[in-house]
Amino acid sequence: MTSTDATDKPFMIDKRLVYEAYKAVKSNGGAAGVDGQTIEAFEADLRRNLYRIWNRMSSGSYFPPPVRAVPIPKKTGGQRILGVPTVSDRIAQMVVKRLIEPELDQIFKPDTRPKNCSVRMGTMICCSGNFWRQALRISDLRRGRRFLPR
Repeated sequence: MTSTDATDKPFMIDKRLVYEAYKAVKSNGGAAGVDGQTIEAFEADLRRNLYRIWNRMSSGSYFPPPVRAVPIPKKTGGQRILGVPTVSDRIAQMVVKRLIEPELDQIFKPDTRPKNCSVRMGTMICCSGNFWRQALRISDLRRGRRFLPR
């Protein structure tokens, strides 16, 4: 997958970042989401699948699909529902995490918050269905500026 400047896209997302996110998701493993697609099935048409994620994210038309609900038994009885995102959505979440994590780490002071707390914060933001509207100032991204206040 080659890198591109993508000057015609409103969001500057490097294709290499999407590929690196895919490699991270693959190393984490995980179950198929609501679409039933496994990592192996995703890899059957890897180039096209990664391009689709990059194109939708960089054009601002990406919306996460529903998650697959999986009941998990609790030790105390009963169960909780775990939402399993699709492989594509996990890759998109990883792209966003890697874009905003350096900014979050600069915002949170090391003596008041452990570093991994900002990672969890980024993950929570990534998992939000309204991520693009809630977490980013879109106009700043379009201009290539920092998108979180200091």
